[in-house]
Amino acid sequence: MTNVENTSGTFPVTKTEDEWRRELTPEEYHVLRQAGTERPYTGEFWDTHTTGVYRCRACGMELFTSKEKFDSHCGWPSFWAPLAEGKVRYLRDSTLGMERVEVRCANCDSHLGHVFEGEGYNTPTDQRYCINSISLTLEEDAAAKD
Repeated sequence: MTNVENTSGTFPVTKTEDEWRRELTPEEYHVLRQAGTERPYTGEFWDTHTTGVYRCRACGMELFTSKEKFDSHCGWPSFWAPLAEGKVRYLRDSTLGMERVEVRCANCDSHLGHVFEGEGYNTPTDQRYCINSISLTLEEDAAAKD
C-alpha cells in the first residue's frame, strides 16, 4: 500500500471554512470538508460506466479515470488506482473503531473516501479506492460522446 501520512501540510488550494461553506452545498461540505460519507447506492457515480476523468468536486483536480474504475458492488464508485501518484494523499483513520486509510485530494485536502487492500478483487493492484460520488465530478471523454 502507499505511504500513510499522519500530518497535514500546505496545499495549493487553501480556503477558509467560511469560503468552503459558501462554495459547497451542505451535503458536499459534510463529505469533502468534514470527512462524512454518503449512503451507499445513492451517489451519482457508483454505477456509471461513462468514459472520462473524475475530478475533485471542491477544486477540479484530476484524480481518477474510468479506466481504473471497476464494479465492486459496494455502493460507492471504486477504482483500483488514482490517475497518478501525487494526486491523492493518505491518512491513517482510526474512527468508528477500525483502522482504515483515508484518501484526500492532494490539491485541496478534501476528503474523498478510503482505500482498502487485499479484498481479493481481480484488479492489477488488489486495492479498492472506495470514493464518495459527491466528492467527484465526471468530465466525459469528448470522443465517447461522438
